[in-house]
Amino acid sequence: MGILSGIRIIEIAGIGPAPFCGMLLADMGADVILVERAAGKSGDPLDLGDKNITNRGKRSLALDLKDPQAIATLLDLIAGADALIEGMRPGVMERLGLGPAACLARNPKLIYGRMTGWGQDGPLAKAAGHDINYIGLSGALWYSGAPDQAPLAPPTLVGDIGGGALYLAMGVLAGVLGVRNGGTGQVVDAAIVDGSANMMNLLLSLHAAGMMPMRRGEGLLDGPHWYGTYVCQDGLGVTIGALEPQFYALLLEKLGLAGDPEFARPYDKRCWPSLRLKLTALFLTQPRQHWTDLLEGSDACYAPVLSPVEAQAHPHMAARAVYSERGGVLQAAPAPRFSAAAHAPGAVPRRGEHGAAILREAGCSDADIAKLLTPRD
Repeated sequence: MGILSGIRIIEIAGIGPAPFCGMLLADMGADVILVERAAGKSGDPLDLGDKNITNRGKRSLALDLKDPQAIATLLDLIAGADALIEGMRPGVMERLGLGPAACLARNPKLIYGRMTGWGQDGPLAKAAGHDINYIGLSGALWYSGAPDQAPLAPPTLVGDIGGGALYLAMGVLAGVLGVRNGGTGQVVDAAIVDGSANMMNLLLSLHAAGMMPMRRGEGLLDGPHWYGTYVCQDGLGVTIGALEPQFYALLLEKLGLAGDPEFARPYDKRCWPSLRLKLTALFLTQPRQHWTDLLEGSDACYAPVLSPVEAQAHPHMAARAVYSERGGVLQAAPAPRFSAAAHAPGAVPRRGEHGAAILREAGCSDADIAKLLTPRD
């Protein structure tokens, strides 16, 4: 029994952050009914089948949303749900007959979660885009990368997941809680440009305090030699984050630099470029494992840069069982953890696997179930 047991979410199948949001809710025990197309497109590279981790723990119902009877049945399901999440372009759900007005008319307490890149309104609302475009426009990509290089975005993490799925999940749960506290159903407009911009507020606090100028490579978290990544002799990477003076002093001690006067002024911006070059040269003298043996576990604020496969085997990650393989698919465990609730992820359903059971719960007759689940020509 997960902490969200008893909460029902209808998810209209899509790609990217909305399915990830559905996974988060299912991981926490919500009954997430995934409404998928009746049949996948042949050769669709985004149809990941049983490899689609973001579908784990959900129940799958395959319907033809061009069929009026399927829409009517889906509205019956929505009438008994706590929330709906969808990630279509603005206007698509309305054209299907499943827009907020239709759904809230059937269920005035419904929380209708909408996931888009640009938002439901604004000049770009109906334009195509992806994670990298949204965080580029929102300002979230600005500090990423060296000052003499093009910014480098970690794929999907900042926009789709951070600014998108997590904010949608928070909005849906806040909406459901509001209803249970006597409030009304409503629409949650979760836009990646909004969420990823909101994530900038810590950096903007540092900017206001003069610590993060609007010039890449000159701020407290993107300029110093003691905060960054380095390449080792074997081509693998390490991270250093010795922000506080006591951690910096320990880092110098362990690197054999405690008596070097050039490293004595850690917060002098004029020294950062040359000292970064010196540390670059130093880390290149040994393989990554050497630096891990020397620094890991100390207060020098060190960690190796690991691939997910390597991370699975790392003693700390293994002790917390963060990664595992299920059905031959490497995946991360649900997060966060709750002391009195289930933590194990559910299985990835086959397309339409739970269709008959879900429709029966909705009160459909056997004849209607057979009709709704029979592929149309």
